[in-house]
Amino acid sequence: MFALLADANLWQRMFELTPDVSVLEKMLRPVMIYVFLLVGLRLAGKRELAQLNAFDLIVLLTLSNTVQNAIIGNDNSVSGGIIGATTLLAVNYLIVRLAHRSKRLDRLIEGRADILIRDGKIVKDHLERELISHAQLAAAARKQGISSLHEVEKCILESTGTITFVQKRPSEDTSRHSEIMSLLNTMKQEIAVLRGVSNAVNKTESRLEAAVAKNEPEPV
Repeated sequence: MFALLADANLWQRMFELTPDVSVLEKMLRPVMIYVFLLVGLRLAGKRELAQLNAFDLIVLLTLSNTVQNAIIGNDNSVSGGIIGATTLLAVNYLIVRLAHRSKRLDRLIEGRADILIRDGKIVKDHLERELISHAQLAAAARKQGISSLHEVEKCILESTGTITFVQKRPSEDTSRHSEIMSLLNTMKQEIAVLRGVSNAVNKTESRLEAAVAKNEPEPV
């Protein structure tokens, strides 16, 4: 084991760059793929990031395998992988910093949030624009513990692909009714406890009276 690790040829094969692909090309390939994916996912819409069905998941999973060879080329060395990964991290850091400073660039890259349900009513035009069906929206609501879309006051498809649901709040009359019913149930429970205590006291008094009656001397 240690003899294999000490083999100089092993480390040389791992880190030796392929002469067919230059270092500049190794840096340009990831940048081009990064830009392509950024534009492609932006044009494909936010539902791809939301992964509402198996097809969206399959697309995202196969994208990595599809562009893998285009990123690294014929170079399978560790050094080539490090160069490509470092380039991707650097480009992503630069884009994030620029988007953070410029709201216009951030809106251009990530887009805007889209309202799918407003005031408890489904906005069908927005669903059609985002290619989201009523069944897919209901399934996304159930994932967040909401049994029906009738319980939703507002639904937003965020620019990141996350679907946010805001449940309806009960009205003042409904809240007061719930509070009154809760108080009534509490009073019923307390009355039941008091009745139980009263019955127990009555039974105890009856037993005491019976015991006293038995111990009284008979009249002469």
